[in-house]
Amino acid sequence: MSKHRLSKRGRYIAWAATGVFVVAGAGVAAQTSMAAPAWPVQKTYTGRAFDACTAPSLTAMTAWKKDGYYGGVAVYVGGKNRGCAQPNLTRSWVKSVDTLGWRVIPLYVGAQPPCQKSGNKERFTAATAASVGAANANDAIVKASALGMKAGSPVYLNMEPYDIADKACNDATLTYVRSFTKTLRAKTYRAGLYGFSSSGAKAIATATNRTDLPGNLWYALWNGQETTTKDWPWNPKLYTDHSRGHQYKANSKETRGGYTITVDRNAWDAPVALIG
Repeated sequence: MSKHRLSKRGRYIAWAATGVFVVAGAGVAAQTSMAAPAWPVQKTYTGRAFDACTAPSLTAMTAWKKDGYYGGVAVYVGGKNRGCAQPNLTRSWVKSVDTLGWRVIPLYVGAQPPCQKSGNKERFTAATAASVGAANANDAIVKASALGMKAGSPVYLNMEPYDIADKACNDATLTYVRSFTKTLRAKTYRAGLYGFSSSGAKAIATATNRTDLPGNLWYALWNGQETTTKDWPWNPKLYTDHSRGHQYKANSKETRGGYTITVDRNAWDAPVALIG
């Protein structure tokens, strides 16, 4: 949704620059094969999930769980470019919603590409992409861990629209993403990326060099289709082992159990957090 990661104005500027106003086998590699401490078994959720700019109150989450439409919730665990305050997002909240049966999806709003036409608090350059990627990943682990999301959990890196036709910018972005991914995996956290099907997600899915790319891909394609397969735009052999999320509708104002929340809708078949 428009205020999740950037300001509304900033995000629309980014969209306009990249033409994103279109209506809206496994992952890259088996992450458990990385040279790292023993990997916990992946916790997979398949079903409907929502993300909201601010994590809802526990009361609202209880009412929405009883409604039964959604089973997963994405939350913004950190990042300098995170768009909303998170007064409800605490370790206690995470534990409580997990106990209710929610499957929690961690998002981290890291640095953004140098060619992105929006006002961000943190960007990387070609020269700093690798170091910033590693620093962001370490911060994401600290933030996720503080919320009770244990090793083995995924962290989905939020990448807003940018011009992937700008080769220098795209190369820098892939360097940043690879560094973020490699750093997560070294500490036994699974890596994912959220991006638009015409931008960041496309850059990941179509990259010829698959080294150190995220093992899970969450693509934004606002076509109203609740699926992770029928509208998959890329090689059908990619991201087939419970490694896909699809954000198919944005800014959906919904009332469930007497509580109204504006959310983005997602079809989900991918890892979720291990809570402890």
